[in-house]
Amino acid sequence: MLELIFHPDTADEIKHAYDWYQRQMEGLGEDFIEELESACQAIVQLPETWPKYTRHCRRFLLRKFPFSVVYTANDDSVFVLAVMHNSRRPGYWKKRL
Repeated sequence: MLELIFHPDTADEIKHAYDWYQRQMEGLGEDFIEELESACQAIVQLPETWPKYTRHCRRFLLRKFPFSVVYTANDDSVFVLAVMHNSRRPGYWKKRL
């Protein structure tokens, strides 16, 4: 199984999304985390499945939430560059490559 590594800034992205959804409705933040965890498990199992987003990255679109997991993969690991909102500040994460 591939190692899953997150860019340090993804922690803030995830926390902000979680907090926002929890303020909208109790438990919605938990739903966000569960879907994100499922997405990461799928990515680690089959990293080449999702389409290329840029020349160097792939993107997994969450189904229930307007977020994507942007990642790169090699033979040993999956590196999550961003857990990005799909309609805010596109490309902000590119400096993380």
